[in-house]
Amino acid sequence: MKKLALVETLAEGCTLAVANVIPLILTVILYILTCWVPYLNVGTTIGLMRLIIDMTKGKVIDPLSIFQKENFSGLGDFFLLIGLMSIGLAVAACFMFVPAIIMGIAWNYALYLMIEKKISPFKAISLSEKVTNGEKWNIFFIYLVATIAVILVIAVFASIPKVGGIFALLLSILACALFVAIEAVMYRHFSEKADLLLEGECVQAHVQAAE
Repeated sequence: MKKLALVETLAEGCTLAVANVIPLILTVILYILTCWVPYLNVGTTIGLMRLIIDMTKGKVIDPLSIFQKENFSGLGDFFLLIGLMSIGLAVAACFMFVPAIIMGIAWNYALYLMIEKKISPFKAISLSEKVTNGEKWNIFFIYLVATIAVILVIAVFASIPKVGGIFALLLSILACALFVAIEAVMYRHFSEKADLLLEGECVQAHVQAAE
């Protein structure tokens, strides 16, 4: 498959953000308001991931979907995956942090893959590492450029006398919505790669069974 391209990914992320700007802003606001509430924040976090997955399929965004009951199912696998990733990254961080950064990028889509593909936490980590193989620098630079651009824009508007703080707050919310859209564009790419890998594994399993 064609690899992620910096300009194309950012441009498509901006287009997707603009097309869904109101629902995305409402979603971000609802998430920020509830992310400090124990237990509820787990469901809303999973709900936000489901929303990003839905965006990759072109579905209509419903900000209230982050509160759906189904988001609270499968919490065991969610925490198991978080635990496995945390332990792995903690160990990797002992080696001067660089391995932890690389592994963090490699495992970035494990949670999405586990939720969408309904696979085990172990399989999700392995699959995320496979689909990001050869594209880690692409992912890193996309996040880096987007972050720098957002910081610069916010800094410029924040310097406006009297109203700078208000502009900074509004732009920060818009930036969160933009990053959600960029994440959706990137995950769609890796989800398609994951489908190809899973299909190949399925075919190989059938061949081995036939033998």
